Amino acid sequence: MDVMAAVVTLFLVMDPLGNVPMFLSVLKTVEPQRRRTVLLREIGIAYLVLVLFTLLGRSLLKFLGLEPEAVGIAGGIVLFLIALRMIFPDHAAASGEALQGEPFIVPLAIPLVAGPSTLATLLLLESASGNALGPVMLAMTIAWALSAVILLSSTSLFRMLGERGLIAMERLMGMLLVMVSVQMLINGLRASLRPIP
Repeated sequence: MDVMAAVVTLFLVMDPLGNVPMFLSVLKTVEPQRRRTVLLREIGIAYLVLVLFTLLGRSLLKFLGLEPEAVGIAGGIVLFLIALRMIFPDHAAASGEALQGEPFIVPLAIPLVAGPSTLATLLLLESASGNALGPVMLAMTIAWALSAVILLSSTSLFRMLGERGLIAMERLMGMLLVMVSVQMLINGLRASLRPIP
């Protein structure tokens, strides 16, 4: 497994730039001096969830009896749908009522950082790596660290890029993820259609 390709894939799926406006919206009701502490706590919880899922992913695949080809095809389809949502977002779903008070786990840690799409991608990467935990854990940690840096700088980024700039960046990330998802789908189909020796 190419670790850098896995890092890029996970980073695109985590979509930290697309999550900046949501993070700012949720943290709006938190006292300014508490925001950094809350952010660090939520990002840390998300990392623990991702580590736990990475460690249990292999057992889950065995329990469900899933073959790598099936995971590859399903992963390609799921990533494609995620990418489409990034390019053509559903504004009605994104503009829900803001939560009151200090957030805890939901929605910042789960599902914004460690969401279903990120967990599904971890399963896919673990399957593609021949169930080698080391490269997947390394890729996940790097992608999480990059996302954490962006989310911790969310106020500065929003001030610098503005809402339009962040939207443009998210669309670009969505386009890249479309290409990654199509390649995953092709790889999965190619492997499943390969003649049995």
